[in-house]
Amino acid sequence: MGRVADKVVLITGGASGIGRATAELMAREGAMVVLTDLQDQAGAEVVAAIADAGGEAAYHHHDVTEEADWVKIVETVQSDHGALDVLVNNAGIGSSGVPVDELQLESWRGTLSVNLDGVFLGVKHGVGAMKESGGVIINISSVAGFIGLPNMAAYAASKGGVRSLTKAVAIECAARGLKIRVNSVHPGFIDTPMVGGAIQRGGPERRETILNSQPTGEMGRPEDIAEGILYLASDAAKFVTGSEMVIDGGYLAR
Repeated sequence: MGRVADKVVLITGGASGIGRATAELMAREGAMVVLTDLQDQAGAEVVAAIADAGGEAAYHHHDVTEEADWVKIVETVQSDHGALDVLVNNAGIGSSGVPVDELQLESWRGTLSVNLDGVFLGVKHGVGAMKESGGVIINISSVAGFIGLPNMAAYAASKGGVRSLTKAVAIECAARGLKIRVNSVHPGFIDTPMVGGAIQRGGPERRETILNSQPTGEMGRPEDIAEGILYLASDAAKFVTGSEMVIDGGYLAR
């Protein structure tokens, strides 16, 4: 217990799935958790659950594609809590699920706006907030950042971009002498609302295909990813930067 005690942690997309599991785990481990999302009711419910369990948390409405929102939330975190120690860029959207020759430019841009531009803005303003006292930035990518998957061109491009952005910023921070560690996490198929929505669109066959692709024969849980994020946020990972943490039940090892 207490692996992130007294740290201030900002988690985007914190109202559900991996974000919620991470927020709850960080709070149990002693952090002051600030979660943001567009789902205000769900976000308030997470804060209430954390408070009921004895933790500290706050929620703010936040569109990660808007730079003004980033300026406001980082200023709010610093003003209300004195620092920003850990930033988890978790907010993201799934694939449109259409072949590339049918993919509309508007859809392409929408996916990259959330999944890549949103992470860039978080990194930009996170580094700005942390450059004096140091900190940790954790960007949530995907196994799709390593490999191609059919009908997922925009999603794969966005997550591959997150992977490369993470490495570039980690090296830059080190070269500038900033005590900021930057790493990416690459979940496989995790039982979240996002994956659930994809399964619902694809029908029972889609779920069967996913399970058959898993060496373990099952999908992961949001808590599995939260544990990896917690490790990277903690001082136990003080020598880890520019790295990729794959948590996928062996999917990429096939």
